[in-house]
Amino acid sequence: MNELTTSVALPLAEAAQRVRDALAEHGFGVLTEIDVARVFHDKLDVERTPLTILGACNPVMAHSALERDAAAALNLPCNVVLDESTPGVTRVSIADPTAMLPGRELADLTEGARAKLRDVIRSLEAATAGS
Repeated sequence: MNELTTSVALPLAEAAQRVRDALAEHGFGVLTEIDVARVFHDKLDVERTPLTILGACNPVMAHSALERDAAAALNLPCNVVLDESTPGVTRVSIADPTAMLPGRELADLTEGARAKLRDVIRSLEAATAGS
């Protein structure tokens, strides 16, 4: 799996807010949120550690990608996974857009999105370094 990842010394709920803030600073919004632990509990009666999937989207980049190739919608939005498998430590993983949408036709967009998402990871690391 190609991903951009970091771990932050924060519980999932607090990490999720930091992730939302960092995404917003870099032009992304969160379109969807799935509380996987709650879904598993409700649907399967299975307990698991907190895990949330955020569907992040940069509308300008998404619009441009869809103008070039409507099939790009198959990989939108970009998943951001928050996994608190260790209490008080959340792993943040973001799908690498260059792996999700390979090829030359969208390369400038996917490289640009990847750079912005790397900046999201860096800003999370910087913001939580003193936490």
